[in-house]
Order: sequence, then C-alpha cells, then structure tokens
Amino acid sequence: MLTTLNTSYTDTRAADLAWTLGREPLPALATLDLELSGAILQLRLLGASHQVLLEEEQGSCSETVACIPGSSTPLPLGVAKRVGDWEYEFAARVEVLTPGSFAGRAQELLALVSDHPHGLAGVFPGSPHAFTAMLAQRQEGQVHWRTWHAYPQDGQLVATRTRVGARVRVERPGPM
Repeated sequence: MLTTLNTSYTDTRAADLAWTLGREPLPALATLDLELSGAILQLRLLGASHQVLLEEEQGSCSETVACIPGSSTPLPLGVAKRVGDWEYEFAARVEVLTPGSFAGRAQELLALVSDHPHGLAGVFPGSPHAFTAMLAQRQEGQVHWRTWHAYPQDGQLVATRTRVGARVRVERPGPM
C-alpha cells in the first residue's frame, strides 16, 4: 500500500534516528494491520519514521525507529536480546548514494513495497524520494520486517531488518 503522508517532512537526517523497544503506540499517519499465521502485526508510519506492534501468543513487542525529541538511544548497527519468550534481532545500515542512484533505488523500493500485500510505504510531500517504507513476512515460525527511511537531500537511505521469534528451549538430560 502506498500513501502520501499528510505532514511536513521533519525527519530530515539519518543521524537523528533513534531506536527503542517497548514504547507505547505513537500517533500514526498510516497503518497496515496484518495477521501472519497467528501473529498480529501493525505496521505504523509516523511523522518521524516507523513503529511496529507485534502481538502473539507469547506476548507483545513494540519497535520504534524515529526522530524522537529527547531520545538518548541512537540507531544501533545491531541488537540481539530476549524480549519475554522471544529472541529479538535488529540490524541497521546507512547507504550513501549519488542523486541518480538514489532516485532509482527509491523508485525500486517504492514499487516493491507498494505492490506487496504486506507492505506499507508513505511518501512525504515535497519530494517523491522522501519516504518511509515497511515490508513484513512470517517465515519458519518467526516474524520478519524490513524498513527503509529515505533522506534524498543527503543521498542517505537507512535500511533496517528485524527478526522476532520464539526462544528455542533446550531440554537438558536429567541424571541417569
């Protein structure tokens, strides 16, 4: 699903992005509700980037990547941690592209996400290449999502990948 976000483009630098887990739902400009084999997922486009809310039998998880005033947790390159009964993995990278490469990559990503049944993309007014896009799937019992945050004025594209799945419990043999 592709939408034009009805807000000014204030999320203007990749370096301003912050990452948090467990944040309450923030006001969203666009949402996509998905049911992926028992997992209830809500993809949320914010004026300041994205939030994903996940509900499953094992519990709930909230990931926010956004420019949030007063946030002290910068965007990490990688995180692996336990969240309740889940294993949570997050990775981020910043690509720096030439203006021509940026425009082509933006068009490619927007086409991929907007045509996908589990995709949500929002374009900010004023630049067809200023966007946030999200794509989710369930694979082998785990929920995965990818996001892209575009900063055309700097030629920067922030890409994130997240995987959330049930923790594998190892049975230890008892004494013989």
